[in-house]
Amino acid sequence: MSNLVMVIEDEEAICLLLSYNLEKEGFQVATVSNGINAVSEVERLLPSVIILDWMLPEISGVEICKLIRSKPDIKNIPIIMLTAKSQEEDKIKGLSAGADDYVTKPFSVPELIARVKTNLRRAPLFEEKEKILTFEDISMDLVERKVKRGDNYLHLSPTEFRLLKMLIKEPGKVFSREVLLKSVWGENIYVESRTVDVHIRRLRKVLNQYGPDYIRTVRANGYAIDKNAPADNDENND
Repeated sequence: MSNLVMVIEDEEAICLLLSYNLEKEGFQVATVSNGINAVSEVERLLPSVIILDWMLPEISGVEICKLIRSKPDIKNIPIIMLTAKSQEEDKIKGLSAGADDYVTKPFSVPELIARVKTNLRRAPLFEEKEKILTFEDISMDLVERKVKRGDNYLHLSPTEFRLLKMLIKEPGKVFSREVLLKSVWGENIYVESRTVDVHIRRLRKVLNQYGPDYIRTVRANGYAIDKNAPADNDENND
């Protein structure tokens, strides 16, 4: 079902508000109020974008996010975390669980819809000119959205996939946080630069399970992928 937005939220008023405004923008909307049923409904309906509330009955949005990211058939669906938690450590926790975006309550409906549209454009629905990207022992299949390091398949969130793709396309080039934000998250979406660090840290963790760290941190500048990255180039440098 194309352009389907799934809203996983237990507050009926918010579900109605989002459904009305999203449908007015031409989206189809499915709502789920129970966290227990959320993952099975995602697998059944395969939405284009998920709006996921942090605080849900019986199972948290963070845990649902982790479950979605662990399942190959649905792991690439963009997830926007919706929550009343606004502290930086809470944002980092949500992003570290695999969320692509983060909106705090009370939220602006036009801003949330703009974020839905941006994430929808990022979803793997277009034809790539290039089929495969490679760097050393890392390969990215841009059509099937699969990443391997050596013989090992890697589980990346959509945002981590886009970051890796940008770095691998131009090995050795240092991308500033600002450039990465505009290219990966979009021009008109406000996201803190710290968000880039969180996703780079997650990307490193996944990549480095099966080989050396090729992501180079350039202090006060940004990130590059480089086979000569320093041996002590770890997440504490982000």
